[in-house]
Amino acid sequence: NEKEHMMSEIIKQLGEIGIIPVVAIEDAETAVSLGQALVDGGLPCAEITFRTAAAADAIRNMSAAFPDMLVGAGTVLTVQQAETAKAAGAKFIVPRGFDAAVVDWCLANDMPITPGVMTPTEINMALNKGITLVKFFPAEAAGGIKALKAIGGPYVGVKFIPTGGISAANLADYLSLPMVHACGGSFIVAKQMVTDGQFDEITALAKTAVSIVQSTRSE
Repeated sequence: NEKEHMMSEIIKQLGEIGIIPVVAIEDAETAVSLGQALVDGGLPCAEITFRTAAAADAIRNMSAAFPDMLVGAGTVLTVQQAETAKAAGAKFIVPRGFDAAVVDWCLANDMPITPGVMTPTEINMALNKGITLVKFFPAEAAGGIKALKAIGGPYVGVKFIPTGGISAANLADYLSLPMVHACGGSFIVAKQMVTDGQFDEITALAKTAVSIVQSTRSE
C-alpha cells in the first residue's frame, strides 16, 4: 500500500532527524524565513502549533517554500483543525492528548498522527488504534526520563516522542533511551526570536541540537 508506505516513511524520517522544533508563529509571513533558518541548521522539520491564528497560513507558506521539509501541525484539538492542517500541506499531526475523533480522522485520511499520552491507559488507547508511535507529554512535568522508563518500558514496540521541558541540556539523555524515537522541543525556536528576526540564532540552535542528536546516536 503506497499510502501506508508514505506514512511510515514520514515517521521514519522524524526518527532520523531526532529533534522536532515546536513552533508558535504569530505572523505567517515569517514562516519562510524560519523554514530557511531551520534548513540552514540541518533541521528540515517543524511542528507548527495551532495555538495562533496564523498556524494554517504558516504551514502553507513553509510547505510551499520547502516541499521536502517535514512540516507538521501541533496542538491539533479538533477534526476541523486536522482538516485545515492537511489542506495547508501538513505532513503529520501532533495532538496534545489522545482524542479518538482526531485519531480516527487521521487514520482514515492517511495522515501520520502521534497522539499525546501520559499514562498507560492512553498508551493502551493508542495501541487499540494500531498506533505505536506516541508523544510523551508533558515529559519533564510528568516525571521526565524516570517516568518515561517506568510507564513506557513494559510496552515493547511502542516508541515515544518526549515533548515538554526538553532542552539542549537534557536532549542527549532522552535520545539515549532506546524507546525514544525523537524529541519535541520549543527551545530551538523561541517565539520572540521569530518576532525579532533572529534567524541566525535559530540556525545556530538548530545546528547545536542536530550535533547532539548525531553524537548521541553514534555512541
